[in-house]
Amino acid sequence: MLDTFFQYFFLFGLAVGTFIRKWYGTGRRRDRITDDRTEGPVMWLLMSLWGVAQILPIFYVLTSWLDFANYHLPAWAGVAGAAIFVAGLWLLWRSHADLGRNWSPTLPLKEGHALATDGVYRHIRHPMYAAHLLWGIGQALLIQNWIAGWGGLVVFFPLTLLRVPPEERMMLEQFGEEYRSYMERTGGIIPRLWR
Repeated sequence: MLDTFFQYFFLFGLAVGTFIRKWYGTGRRRDRITDDRTEGPVMWLLMSLWGVAQILPIFYVLTSWLDFANYHLPAWAGVAGAAIFVAGLWLLWRSHADLGRNWSPTLPLKEGHALATDGVYRHIRHPMYAAHLLWGIGQALLIQNWIAGWGGLVVFFPLTLLRVPPEERMMLEQFGEEYRSYMERTGGIIPRLWR
């Protein structure tokens, strides 16, 4: 019974996360792109797999196809997963709100692109990736299935390892010493606790 609650809690959060991305993606097509770092096929494959990893819990909850890969955790793990997942959703929303029109699911620079260093960006350079990390951990605790639960984390790590370095290079090329200084005082995906 509690497992079912956690599963539907995740699906509700999935809908909220999708709404956040859609809401902040509205209007970005009207912006003039000055530098477009179109990503290669490997990156598009990984981004597609991330989408699949988010759809798998829907199939898991609505069908019995993946039941062979179930595992069971104590109730406190689901409560912890819910808290971690909510933190991830909050960080996803806050990072989109703080980035504003500079956000894009790909790697373009837009006309008038500004370096975001306020809000959550004051402490961390890649809060959206951090949000997805929290999301993936919460997913594994809420959806207690080796495939539907862990799919997000399995895809998150190679996606992040391949995407963050080109993003950092692009920002260094665009903002130079300002971005280098920003890198020295902030964490990448995990906030820097020391300076």
